[in-house]
Amino acid sequence: MAPPPRRRPRVATLAVVAALVAALPGALQKCVFDEVQARARVVRAAPVPPPAASHPPQTDGRPRAASPQPIRIRTWTPAESDGLSGAEGERLQAAVDEAVRTVSSLLSVNRGPGPLLLSRDVNKYCKFLWKNSSTANYNRCGRANKNYRAETCLDVTIPDDHLAGCDVYPHADSPRRTRLRPDGAGLPRSDFLLYLHVRATDKCRAEPGVLAYAAHCRTDPSGRPLAAVVVICRDKLTGATHGRRATAQTVIHELFHALGFSKELFHTWRDCSSTFQGGARCSPRGRVTHSDGWGQMRVYTPSVISALQSHLASTHPELGGPLENLDVPPGRVSSHWESRVLQGSIMAPVLGDPTTVRIDPVTLAALQDTGWYAVDLSRAQSLVWGEGEGTTFGSLSACNKSSAFFCTGSGFGCHYLHLHKGECQTDPHLEGCRLYKPLKNGSECWKEENGEEEPWSGELFGFHSRCFFSNLTRQNRSGGSVAGRCYRHMCTGPNRYRIQVSGSDWVDCPAGGAIQIKGYRGSVHCPDRRICLYADVTPPADAVGTTPTPTTRQVPL
Repeated sequence: MAPPPRRRPRVATLAVVAALVAALPGALQKCVFDEVQARARVVRAAPVPPPAASHPPQTDGRPRAASPQPIRIRTWTPAESDGLSGAEGERLQAAVDEAVRTVSSLLSVNRGPGPLLLSRDVNKYCKFLWKNSSTANYNRCGRANKNYRAETCLDVTIPDDHLAGCDVYPHADSPRRTRLRPDGAGLPRSDFLLYLHVRATDKCRAEPGVLAYAAHCRTDPSGRPLAAVVVICRDKLTGATHGRRATAQTVIHELFHALGFSKELFHTWRDCSSTFQGGARCSPRGRVTHSDGWGQMRVYTPSVISALQSHLASTHPELGGPLENLDVPPGRVSSHWESRVLQGSIMAPVLGDPTTVRIDPVTLAALQDTGWYAVDLSRAQSLVWGEGEGTTFGSLSACNKSSAFFCTGSGFGCHYLHLHKGECQTDPHLEGCRLYKPLKNGSECWKEENGEEEPWSGELFGFHSRCFFSNLTRQNRSGGSVAGRCYRHMCTGPNRYRIQVSGSDWVDCPAGGAIQIKGYRGSVHCPDRRICLYADVTPPADAVGTTPTPTTRQVPL
């Protein structure tokens, strides 16, 4: 058996913020979440007494519903956030609402009927704790900190109304107590609280490319996160850089981190394989990340292993979820997938063009293996990248050889989803491997306005156009080199389709073969198992042009 992708040793760098690169045309949204989360103060709620036999299980002190229900994510804009103009505020709110709806449709929890109250940090409000385990008030606060003022989550002051109360016990064995702060009203019908902080912070000003950064700050007794902050850099919310779909994906990415896909939380994941209890009565998984035999750090949990084996069509026992190793010291882990293996995943270290980002099966499997959520795995989007390519796909030794996904050189072709023209490029995360990345300008075949007055090329742009490797030229022109060209397509079945170039009839394009077009020199390559297989690989719904296009939809297997 050939080895899985090997790990290349790295030298650690000192990054200071978790950020997403602003959604400029052609820019990558790069997340360096781990550095901010490592500096965030996280408060874990104290365990609650075992519930009476007549009551359902509890995790955070609230009675539990009988079965998991979609997670209710409450967004809250802090008072210290900067104001937005009407149009800016509407665009941001639409993107956040889309992200919240998406995550809520994927993850379910055991709901509590009472309001959500966040725990106070005993190390802030208390001067000392009773530490004699034989006393009645063991680990309770013995004396208040007179300088205690407020609780914070990253750059946000948590309102008292969102916080549980706290007490001081002046004597080690006496039940007498003094109420230091009362319970707030809490947040009704809420399972997770997202503070959306719009601000031109020092971090934003120090990093011109930063769009947002995030961290979670409160968990329940089982470790499930209950609250987080996403800071949106105020100066980046301009019409030129603020795309709704890219911003929604940014928020989803950060929410997945805050909800559990975080190296700071890996060790708290729960094993709920016997029956889903939302972490309440599940056993700890312990350490879930290990190095394989070739030095690649991986997540080894049942659903992740199964999802990746299914995706790559491999039964190799060490095929856990590979974690990004760029700038990560040997033996340490990151909170992103290895992009050579899981390119296009919503939890890859960089997010590209929004049409190329997928909420993939391996990521949803990881969230299921946290033990805190029931996950609707059927809603995963087709990953496409590397599907069926086997154990060694994405390895440094294999990517430079013949591959339907990687490329060599620096020529022009098609992005692997065939929605964009592309250029063969690498980046630091690819470690020398290369793939066709969308061009910075005018790469979208599905945008009618990208069409140019070049009748010799035969290109047609529009909602139903896709990218094909081709060297077609009109008969009266000299032959051209093979590159990515946009032609109209129409599905006739799974992995079966026809294409149309300018001035031609519809022509069958046999997957894996090549065709010639009457009136043109050269040929068109017909990609195999890329087009008319994935019903969810489409342009944005609002990209429909005015040019009449075929109505036959893509057909899944």
